[in-house]
Amino acid sequence: MDERLLKREERAVFALRGLYQRRGYLPFKMSKFEEYELYARNKDFLSSERIISFTDLNGRLMALKPDVTLSIIKRAEDRSGVKQRFCYDESVYRPDGSGSFREITQTGLECIGDLNAYDVLEVVSLARESLEQVSGGAVLALNHLGLLTALLEETGAPETLRRELTACIAGKNSHDLRRLAAENGLDAERLCACAAVYGEPGDALNQLETLCSGKAGAALKELRELFGLLTQGGGSTRVIFDFSLVSDTQYYNGVVFRGYLPGAAESVLAGGEYDGLMRRMGHRTRGIGFALYLDRLEERERERQWDVDVLLLCDRESDAAAILTQVKELNAKGLSVSVQNAIPEKLRCREILDRRGEAAGC
Repeated sequence: MDERLLKREERAVFALRGLYQRRGYLPFKMSKFEEYELYARNKDFLSSERIISFTDLNGRLMALKPDVTLSIIKRAEDRSGVKQRFCYDESVYRPDGSGSFREITQTGLECIGDLNAYDVLEVVSLARESLEQVSGGAVLALNHLGLLTALLEETGAPETLRRELTACIAGKNSHDLRRLAAENGLDAERLCACAAVYGEPGDALNQLETLCSGKAGAALKELRELFGLLTQGGGSTRVIFDFSLVSDTQYYNGVVFRGYLPGAAESVLAGGEYDGLMRRMGHRTRGIGFALYLDRLEERERERQWDVDVLLLCDRESDAAAILTQVKELNAKGLSVSVQNAIPEKLRCREILDRRGEAAGC
């Protein structure tokens, strides 16, 4: 099959599957259904508590899976000194914001076991390479939740207030962050200063160096080492630091990251370390992974200027064999073709060709 004729989403699946398997990640396949109890126990981890559930023929309450990571962790084994590496391309089912559900296609990987600095570097590097596979000009943003956790501990804020402070940071809402700190008599000046740090790793880390010590300093040291290793590894995807990248610290710890494509406000890739989730599900080992949301690539594909490269007009009596030959010749050049007897009202094309050889722009 000519890869030029595949949808962008399909091309990405083939390319990324090969990338992950070359690094030793084994394909992980699962059913569309999972026992509802798995998600009921971990609703806080999911992006929404709304789940499509049903009772199967054996009387078990089942669910259309809203998440892949939970299923992989459920089946993972604790093996001392051993890492289990899995990759996947699966569909999950989540609310779409309009009162309905939608099927979301994603590809990604998980690394589970006695992780070390190399394993974290490998996963973050693969996230960066994944972005390079699907688009030029992408950006990979990183943070370390050890910074946030340590700074929140310094304030002495109770857990409920910490969640509010974290929400302000995630929303880049410095005004409400300072207001909450003042209203609750917190000394949160360093937290507020760190929340504003964003940009190129060198400059950002130097700013943090003057603000972080103790546990936060240890997290900063890990982050500086990771950025240094990523720089040595090369790559065209820009890497930045963003303190507003925060996740639920009940589940996530350490490095968290997101990937963005040019002109898109919503991330197309998300991942991080989730040792807390591993403990929650009864594992002693650690975990890190990411997912690339392929449906968002497809949405961007639909936004392109043209629906088809060439509109080939012909008469009903035209030579069918000659038409097919011309279509194949255009396909061989990497062009998509729609054969019509008249110009469709809503079809956007880059070029029109008719059987007499005339051409004009659409």
